[in-house]
Amino acid sequence: MTVPPSPGPSPDAPEVHPELEVDLTFPAPSAPTAAAPRKSLRANTLIVMAGTLGSRLSGIVRQQIINLFGNTLLDAFVVAVKIPNLLRELLAEGALVNSFIPVYKTLDAAGRRQLASAFSGVLIAVNLLLMAVGILAAPWIVDLLLASQSNVDRALAIYMTQLVMPFLMLISLSSVAMGLLNADEHFRESSFAPVAFNLASIVALLLLPDTATWLAFGWLAGGVAQLLVQLPALRRFGLLPTPALIGHPALGRVLRQMAPFTLTAGARQVLNVYVTRLLSNAQLFPQGTQGGYTNAETLFTMVNGLFVVSPALALFPRFSQYAAEGNWPEFRALTVQAIRTTTFLAAPMSALLVALAPYAISVVNLRPGFDVPRFEAGTGILTGWALALVPWAVVTILLRTFYARERTRAAVLVSASGFVLEVLLYRLLVPRLGLIGFGLSTTVSGVLMSAALMGMYHLKLGFPVRAMLAHLVRVVPLAALAGVLAWRVSRLMPAPGYIVPGVIGLLVAGGVGLAAYLAGAVMLRLPEVAGVTRRLRR
Repeated sequence: MTVPPSPGPSPDAPEVHPELEVDLTFPAPSAPTAAAPRKSLRANTLIVMAGTLGSRLSGIVRQQIINLFGNTLLDAFVVAVKIPNLLRELLAEGALVNSFIPVYKTLDAAGRRQLASAFSGVLIAVNLLLMAVGILAAPWIVDLLLASQSNVDRALAIYMTQLVMPFLMLISLSSVAMGLLNADEHFRESSFAPVAFNLASIVALLLLPDTATWLAFGWLAGGVAQLLVQLPALRRFGLLPTPALIGHPALGRVLRQMAPFTLTAGARQVLNVYVTRLLSNAQLFPQGTQGGYTNAETLFTMVNGLFVVSPALALFPRFSQYAAEGNWPEFRALTVQAIRTTTFLAAPMSALLVALAPYAISVVNLRPGFDVPRFEAGTGILTGWALALVPWAVVTILLRTFYARERTRAAVLVSASGFVLEVLLYRLLVPRLGLIGFGLSTTVSGVLMSAALMGMYHLKLGFPVRAMLAHLVRVVPLAALAGVLAWRVSRLMPAPGYIVPGVIGLLVAGGVGLAAYLAGAVMLRLPEVAGVTRRLRR
């Protein structure tokens, strides 16, 4: 699964001013005396969440347009973009953010500029090499992704792979820009850059002919837009690097930090390659399954990105700052509240997605004459993935705490073990249970990874395991009851399939379930709900 394994200044004075208060997300901890003033965590988190919401909603619109294509073109396109996306996570987004920021935060202004130039120069050189290899070796790479008896057009997938390979360079440069802005807690431009990607892609898809060539060029246009919108902010804040193949003392630290993270991401990409081969197996699944998988992934990443990854991303510079200062009491407090808040938000979303998966998938189908195999595949995959949302919320936060402390080896060990386990579970469960086996495998892996990370965190810093379990024991059953209620209400709704009944079902049944969850949270006096009510009153 692509988890889609992702988080200002606290007031220096003891009192908490209203404009700096962090109610829903994280109560404002007292800042270390040596720290410079920083933006509020609430402001950072809300900016990232708003950008994520805009990105995911525009991503759904993009997916709605892509779903108008036939299965032959869509399935080949899904396989083609897998390749630069696999390399992107190895070299760019995840590896960059989790390895670059902790080192970057320890340097002075001059050192930061020099490191940014050296790192961006190395990244460009590596990307040029990989682009050339990807274009020339596309036939062999596509064969690696497809089953021997495939339901995907191999020749079309090879052609589109060669067209979309430059996306790797675009997204890598965009990730450098995002990492530099996030490191100094300038989240606005970087958070809304994916919106520019989606909008540019949407315009291209609407204006250009619906052929393989123009579909690929529309994707590249989105990559260009995502990079360009961040350049003015880099220039304005004096962060725009001049790429150069030069050395820097801290570059080795960044690369050493990247290496284990890249290995972890590599293990995850082995998992993704296995999933792609499995979905392309014509003996197990019909044509359209790849498209259904992408639809489920789009919806899941919207929820996971908004309620889990956004807080983690907004908090990561603060975690890195506390770790650099050795301020472990604040570090622990931030960890606990981050997990409590993300699970409080993720639990009802998980239950509602399980209950209303057919209605959620319906949103990406603009026409009543939808493709049934694609719809059924998306529904089955999304239902299983929804179960994994809470355990992977815990994993996402805890992994960031290890990266912030530059303890990547421990995080790599747990992550790699979890992905190996997930592949084994796929082999065991998917042939027997079908598409829902993907999500069940991811859920089991997430639970075990959470337990391992909590134990390792506890050995070094201390972790209130009982308090966390007590929180989950209240939140998860409450969310399950809300999900059951939403499912019962959905029985009264029009049959799902395309956008009209999908929106009706989500608004009515989902609204009832969410209201029940919040009402139960108020009755149980969960502290997280106080932040919601205060925000609604403003």
